[in-house]
Amino acid sequence: MSGKGGTDVELTVIMLRTLLMYLFVYVILRMMGKREIGKLSVFDLVISIMIAEIAVIAIESPHPPVLHAVAPMAVLVVAQLIVSNITLKNRRLRLWFEGKPSVIISQGDLNWKEMKKQRYSLDDLMMQLRENRIDHVADVELAVLESSGKLSVIVADKKKQDAADSRGESAKPKIRYGLLPLPLIMDGLVQDDSLERIGKNRFWLRQELRKEGVKDFKQVAFCSMDHKGRLYINRRK
Repeated sequence: MSGKGGTDVELTVIMLRTLLMYLFVYVILRMMGKREIGKLSVFDLVISIMIAEIAVIAIESPHPPVLHAVAPMAVLVVAQLIVSNITLKNRRLRLWFEGKPSVIISQGDLNWKEMKKQRYSLDDLMMQLRENRIDHVADVELAVLESSGKLSVIVADKKKQDAADSRGESAKPKIRYGLLPLPLIMDGLVQDDSLERIGKNRFWLRQELRKEGVKDFKQVAFCSMDHKGRLYINRRK
């Protein structure tokens, strides 16, 4: 009887630990932010996997105190929140932790060098093009492999292309570069490498901002340019 009673107690403990871990992990994931699982950065994914493993160990081993599981999970959450807040204000660190997007297709041409660097096969490309309902690579104006592993695709405007071809012209964008839109200012900091890509400088950018009533770069939270040369400006609040 005592053996059966001990088994019942242990089962109850496991069930209570399971419920507790479920609630705790749920709260933790909500604290980490509202991002889809497929869009988690590598850092966020590692944290999530470690939290899940610790939770499983805590459920399977009912004898150690729950605090032995909660403490390391709390440390991971604090680390994730600290890194998230730091990378939110520092783009270089953000790129280091989350990685840079990679241009896979530009104007219908495959970027074999970048595909090899990212170990991104043709099978991967074809699968993700099909997911975007694209059956012809030449129809792709730009395809970018995001840091989350998702392929973002911009399809060329066939009507404009056909009209340009009939006139013997080229329907290439006004400004040519890899990533769209191109960030010129992020969190008040000028992205000089982006300006260099479009053959502009800070003096030109300052003049463009003054046309919109912006006197200082620090007043801008985000400024970008699309392939038609149009500026988007969002001021700090």
